[in-house]
Amino acid sequence: MRKISFLAFGLLLSILQTSAQDLPKNYTQLVKEVEPQLISWRRHFHENPELSNREYNTGKYIADYLKTLGLEVQYPVAKTGVVAILKGGKPGPVVALRADIDALPVTERTPIAFASKVTADFAGQKVGVSHACGHDSHISILMATAKVLSSMQKEVPGTVVFLFQPAEEGPPGEEEGGAPLMIKEGALDHPKVDAVFGLHIEAQLPVGTIAYKAGAFMASSDWFTIKVNGKGSHGSQPWGGVDPIAASAQIIEGLQHIVSRQMDLTKAPLVITVGTINSGVRSNIIPETAVMTGTIRTLDSEMQKEVHERIKNTVKAIAASSGATADVNIDTKTLVTYNDPALVKKTSASLVKAAGGENNIIETTWQTGAEDFSFYAEKAPSFFFYLGGLPKGKNVNDAASHHTADFYIDESGFIVGVKAFCQLVFDYGKTK
Repeated sequence: MRKISFLAFGLLLSILQTSAQDLPKNYTQLVKEVEPQLISWRRHFHENPELSNREYNTGKYIADYLKTLGLEVQYPVAKTGVVAILKGGKPGPVVALRADIDALPVTERTPIAFASKVTADFAGQKVGVSHACGHDSHISILMATAKVLSSMQKEVPGTVVFLFQPAEEGPPGEEEGGAPLMIKEGALDHPKVDAVFGLHIEAQLPVGTIAYKAGAFMASSDWFTIKVNGKGSHGSQPWGGVDPIAASAQIIEGLQHIVSRQMDLTKAPLVITVGTINSGVRSNIIPETAVMTGTIRTLDSEMQKEVHERIKNTVKAIAASSGATADVNIDTKTLVTYNDPALVKKTSASLVKAAGGENNIIETTWQTGAEDFSFYAEKAPSFFFYLGGLPKGKNVNDAASHHTADFYIDESGFIVGVKAFCQLVFDYGKTK
């Protein structure tokens, strides 16, 4: 952990040495033995990706395996998800561990032998499908964790709930899905969960390292649609109509003024991005309407609410100044991913142990990416962290971003994720 004092580190080391003795004697061997199977699972899921709420084969594969471990398996949950329960042999709390299982409509371009060649229908188009955000690694890490913990069942404190969640990337159309549907169907209630932990592979973080932040960690995500209603006319006579494209240009600029001139950015970051704008069919016709869509990201829940109102007011005022009208719809996709500070303080030493020492731990800043893991924090204290997947010796600037065709992660660090989950189960069980 960076910037830690000598005295604090000495105290931390003492804690680590004491608590590490509580793990079963066969733990290290079990972790070592599961790694080849973990890699094999990851490659299977990578080669056979499925889109959100369509993870039929993925969910069945997971459920079938977990049944062989003797776990109490609930399937399907939230359409294609899996919940599995391991009752430990020692008293303790109920801890939930979560992995997301869906892939993305991205055609893979990596040269690996197990690259996805899958195609599917997405929003009426035939698209390539790939695990371009690393959810295949999340599934495999959690399956491996289930195997290790079930092999030590008599020593496990309390109960472990394994959440294999569909549709983290968002359910299609008007369908329900993801974490909200898992919660709605009781995934955290039977038994009632005391704490939830989750991880996400990070392609631009050095392999084998772990990064986290207490409090607000990842941004909320809202998607907006703005429809500008004008009046059509001939392109040579713009004064005869109301140009929705010109009004849209002013609206786009006005949205950025909200960020730079209306919100207190010392409180939390804010991003407003217009991702699409569609209007018209011909170069010499001013159309009647223009439609734009985009996303809003912030790290403060109150700011999230305030910016909604500012966007609506700004859009309608700018449209009116052009003689147009505008309709604004904002759909909340995720909340702010909030790591409970008390839970982080109680369990961060577990991550140090799992990563092999404080030099492999990074206390990072907040991130503008979003996660529907955020909804679990409304039900129980939660802690979400990053696991590095950038190959050793590779420059971070050369690493392909998540959600892109060249996304790539190093498999050698996956086992650190298994260690982290196992360590959290045992350490939280002792401190509860």
